[in-house]
Amino acid sequence: MSSEAAAPTATRATAWQWPALGVLTVLVLAAGTRALEKGVPEWFAGSDLAKAIEYPVYAIVLGLLGNAVLTATGLRDRLAAGFRTEFFIKTGLVLLGASINLKVIVTAAGPAIVQGIVLISAVFLFTWWLGGRLGLDDKLRALLSAAVSICGVSAAIAAAGAVQARREQLAYSASLVIAFALPSIFVLPALASALGLSPEVAGAWIGGNIDTTAAVTAAGALAGENALAVATIVKVTQNALIGVVVVLLTAWFAFRIERRPGAERPGAGELWRRFPKFVLGFVAASVVTTWYLTTVGAAEGKAVVGVANDLRTWFLILAFVSIGLEFRVASLREAGWRPIAVFAAATVANVLLALGLATVLFSGFTVT
Repeated sequence: MSSEAAAPTATRATAWQWPALGVLTVLVLAAGTRALEKGVPEWFAGSDLAKAIEYPVYAIVLGLLGNAVLTATGLRDRLAAGFRTEFFIKTGLVLLGASINLKVIVTAAGPAIVQGIVLISAVFLFTWWLGGRLGLDDKLRALLSAAVSICGVSAAIAAAGAVQARREQLAYSASLVIAFALPSIFVLPALASALGLSPEVAGAWIGGNIDTTAAVTAAGALAGENALAVATIVKVTQNALIGVVVVLLTAWFAFRIERRPGAERPGAGELWRRFPKFVLGFVAASVVTTWYLTTVGAAEGKAVVGVANDLRTWFLILAFVSIGLEFRVASLREAGWRPIAVFAAATVANVLLALGLATVLFSGFTVT
């Protein structure tokens, strides 16, 4: 065979080998993340902080370390095609729907739905307004608003898909969520005790404020079993509203933010084109889970749902590792202090409003 004939074959081989190595890199770092997620709480058995740290922390840190190594060796750009962040995120969010039983939410605590709708609407609009006043990019405003008002990292991921945000903006938002959530684990239960809140009110306050599920669980446990039960219900309710917010964000960006002056009003077809289709998978997974648990019973269905949850965790770990690998420090420097100020102010507003709503809606409520 001539050298000319062999050249295209070699080129084709190289074309898939580098992306394959990129995927392998992500898988190795994801395995390391899972090992840390399980190992750190065992290594530091007496530390509540070690138990509360979620896998996004380990995944992003390992991704950043891998980023530094690959950049120094000149391999990062060659492997970048294997960092399939968008695919991993969308798959993980579809599987997230399998962990949300809408029937349980409705029957367990109706006040959680009212609190979730009012709290998300008010905090989202406040954050969006303040971000605009401080001149933040509209896409970053959307990510921060969704993250602080709904459920942290998962909401930021969903919002990023709806508004087509840059990966650096998503990494920045996720970092802020984690930085603010960890201190809340200890601060909110202490404040709840100092204010003399009932366990149910304390749980509703915690669930409506803290932006990561593991941190909510840790803080709720510190406040007591009843507080933990209510906190979990409130957090799951807010998680279930991700899809609604994504639909509204998609419409808003299509009809207002990205619409050019003088252009025709986008029709239903344009809205459908922009709409992140994975949200339909998210809703479908939630509906199927609700139907399945109702049919076979919670006890029998627990194992199946557990498998879906484990797969979701794996895909989100792969997504966060990829975010770390694709992250560029220059983008953070460009963002400056303003996103931090917006997120901090929105967190304070969230704390105060959630306290008022929890007091009104959950006073006299008891966990049965």
